[in-house]
Amino acid sequence: MLIDRARIFIHAGAGGNGSASFRREKFAPLGGPDGGDGGRGGDVRLVVQRNLNSLVDFQYNEKFLAEDGGAGRGSNMHGRNGKDAVIKVPPGTMVYDDATDELIADLTEDDESLILAKGGRGGLGNVHFKTSVRQAPRIAELGEPGTEMWLRLELRLIADVGLVGLPNAGKSTLLASTSKARPKIGDYPFTTLEPNLGVVQIGGRDGQTFVMADVPGLIEGAAEGVGLGHEFLRHVTRTKAIIHVLDASGGLEGRDPLEDFDTINKELEDYAHGLIEKPMLVALNKVDIPEAAENVPRLRKELEARGYRVFDISAATQTGVPELMKATAEILREAELTPAPQKPQSRKIYTLEGVDERLWTVTRTGDSAFQVTGIGIERTTRMTNFDLEDAANRFQRVLTNSGIADELERQGIRSGDTVTIAGYDLVWGDPDLEEHFGDDEPRFDDEYE
Repeated sequence: MLIDRARIFIHAGAGGNGSASFRREKFAPLGGPDGGDGGRGGDVRLVVQRNLNSLVDFQYNEKFLAEDGGAGRGSNMHGRNGKDAVIKVPPGTMVYDDATDELIADLTEDDESLILAKGGRGGLGNVHFKTSVRQAPRIAELGEPGTEMWLRLELRLIADVGLVGLPNAGKSTLLASTSKARPKIGDYPFTTLEPNLGVVQIGGRDGQTFVMADVPGLIEGAAEGVGLGHEFLRHVTRTKAIIHVLDASGGLEGRDPLEDFDTINKELEDYAHGLIEKPMLVALNKVDIPEAAENVPRLRKELEARGYRVFDISAATQTGVPELMKATAEILREAELTPAPQKPQSRKIYTLEGVDERLWTVTRTGDSAFQVTGIGIERTTRMTNFDLEDAANRFQRVLTNSGIADELERQGIRSGDTVTIAGYDLVWGDPDLEEHFGDDEPRFDDEYE
């Protein structure tokens, strides 16, 4: 069974905590700080593997957690970096942010890789905070938390040709007669319940090959979610060409095949812009039936007048099928000569490349409440261990050196007001830290260069 949708939870590893250690040696009673840094948390990565063709694995495993980084230790020992969580998906997988419905990536190439969530940075050990006036800093950063989110995966089959048409038009029979695919086939006015793929070979063992997909479920209203068509129309968007299979006999209900043709084309047009503009061949199927043979001249005349190439076939007896496949191969060869459009989305949606981490914004959210936002200051807040007095004082200096404290005062902050940063509610005070410590404290915007 084809599973072409899944919802997964990802969590990048948190960085390891830095160490606030000091040298303790027999002949070095005044040994300085030697706390090592925490290791970086593992990333969450998607990797495309060609041998996969379904999202069925995600029905049993929906949580992917990267490993946290190890804590730093004394003697300048760096914590171990966390292992990445690698998620393997088939070609044609589209990745969406489940909360915002934003398309993050469209993965189509074998071995293509994408970092979905970066692991947190390891906290700095106290060796980084030694200065000329602070010889024994009792400061060590916490590890940065890892990113987490829910994602939605959708698989769109990678097929060169899509077979479309109403149920019982003969799509499954045509696929079975031209490839080694073995879909369920029956003489009933119901639809196939899942797409089927088959490899078609033209001209013998060394000839041209292409992948053809039977796209099921198309009925009137499919683009709006009627029936199963909405579940499978996405698979048509990958194809380079379309074969529209018509039951030339009108089926058991005696329908007009031209009305069937217009019904399906309207669903293709309504579903996605440009879908109806793909190269389309029309196969008038079941010409071995007398009712179909009678309708063929009228159907051919009307469809050719609309500019379509029309083929009289019988998928069951192979009549006309080789000619249809050769014409399809010609269209695909022409398509290969046309440069493929560049994918519009970035493959680094969740990295911070190109973003100035020094930027921040102060917003007054109430009479005695303020909020500070910004990549750098939020990271510094998350990585500050406020249980350590030296670390809390350092954080106040970061606010001063970055200009945030001045902006808060400009907006009228008073002692006792609340400042929210990265989910932390901090109470504002009036310590004169600059006078006591001087200006040699590193700033949050250059500590991580």
